[in-house]
Amino acid sequence: MIKKSAHPLDHLVLPVRSLDAARSRLASLGFVVAPIGVHPFGTENACVFFVDGTYLEPLAVGNEAIAAQAIGSGNVFVARDRLYRDRLGDEGFSAVVLGTGNADADHKRFVEAGLSAGDMLSFSRAFTDTNGKSDRASFKLAFAAGKEASDAFLFACERINAPKIDRTALQAHANGVTGIVEVIAVSDAPAAQIGLISTAAGAIAGGSGVGDDAVQLPNAILSVIKPESYTQNFGLAALPSPHLRFQAIVFSIRDKASAIRVLAAAAIDHNMSGNDIVVPPAPGQGAAFIFREIP
Repeated sequence: MIKKSAHPLDHLVLPVRSLDAARSRLASLGFVVAPIGVHPFGTENACVFFVDGTYLEPLAVGNEAIAAQAIGSGNVFVARDRLYRDRLGDEGFSAVVLGTGNADADHKRFVEAGLSAGDMLSFSRAFTDTNGKSDRASFKLAFAAGKEASDAFLFACERINAPKIDRTALQAHANGVTGIVEVIAVSDAPAAQIGLISTAAGAIAGGSGVGDDAVQLPNAILSVIKPESYTQNFGLAALPSPHLRFQAIVFSIRDKASAIRVLAAAAIDHNMSGNDIVVPPAPGQGAAFIFREIP
């Protein structure tokens, strides 16, 4: 049964071919990028953290042999990453991650709803801040995905041990981004896809000022729109698909003029859509980035 209280947005997974390219691209967009974090199953990341507690996880395959072994052992995280790359390439936006205090209960919900993407995953990895201070982070994950869908998945992430590290320096972005306010997915049939997001988030779609094809989380909105609406709203193309595809990330910024100056100084292609600053996807970026001034 879906609860009335939704899980918060935790982070977003952005497959990339190269973390060096991702770091360069994200830095040119005005983001501070954390040092590389290595997973024990062949993938690695270089995250971008925000003051609202959310973050971006650019994800690359650091060791193909270990990743292949992990897939063979039933590691859903790596298997879904491989599936995404085989289908859509090495640059994109594959997963939305929701915070939870009980991943086991979420896994049970996903199984009962017929939307479990496979076995749970527990792991630990080292974390190092910009000053070289290290700690160990431990996680437990429960996965959800649409039946026969390979273009997107969601998972609930329980932080068993959160690193006791000061991230202030990692959250001071030159573009003024303070957090993520919306995640936009695209599908030819939004009504058929919103159920997956509702189940993963543990909340009913609609209400709280959002439409029937959106879920209001405590800290963000997850919405599904048709490709033609996406193009009309943001001036960007989206391929038609009956399945769910995560397409764009809307960031909150303090000052639109400051963000535009950062993009202009780095010669970043961008356009205006109403009051939004829209940056099309690029290697190392994966999703469309939309900067929105929040009063």
